[in-house]
Amino acid sequence: MPDVSALARMLRVNGFFASLPAEMIATIAELGVLCRLDEGETLFMKGDPGDALYAVLKGQIRISTSSEEGRHYTLNLLGAGDVFGEIALLDGQPRTADATAAEAAELFMVRRRDFLDLLARRPDASGQIIAQLCSRLRYIIEQMEEVVLLPIGVRLARRLLALTDDFGAELNVSQEVLAAFVGSTRESVNRQLRQWQAAGLVRLGRSRILVLDRDRLSCAHEPA
Repeated sequence: MPDVSALARMLRVNGFFASLPAEMIATIAELGVLCRLDEGETLFMKGDPGDALYAVLKGQIRISTSSEEGRHYTLNLLGAGDVFGEIALLDGQPRTADATAAEAAELFMVRRRDFLDLLARRPDASGQIIAQLCSRLRYIIEQMEEVVLLPIGVRLARRLLALTDDFGAELNVSQEVLAAFVGSTRESVNRQLRQWQAAGLVRLGRSRILVLDRDRLSCAHEPA
């Protein structure tokens, strides 16, 4: 059986739901069902109906896409406590990326039809949901500006710090994935990481990065 209180805690700290009353969050959590995935198993594919929200309880979920030439790009790595698919609850449009289990995972799932039934009973929540959609749009615009305006070192430092917040100091992530994250090339990412390794900020391994000095990396986080 799903742990409703655990799902409520995850929703409460998610920016999309945080402004909702506690009792409304609890009601949404009661809609959750438990979903388990084996490593490598697909949760959904690009083009699939956007029919549910997910909250990661255990494991990692990789969000990725592919180019017309067949190259694969990782857009995000999600770990325990992360919530995704919020927009799908409202618009039901096809998924814009693939989601697969990077390792065995457990998730809570809230189906769109159940959520819409709840909003029909509680129209007072609709205004707060719209406000959160506006906030999400501003975030997307900020991310686009970051790729265009900020140097690679700042973008990479920010992404590494965000990943360590979710997964700890030792990251199981390739340089190709990091390049896709920050809108750059593997060569540029490798060059910056080797500079940081020489300075003692990180240690590099095969598809692994150990952040040794978070404070000094935080300094690189800020644009000059």
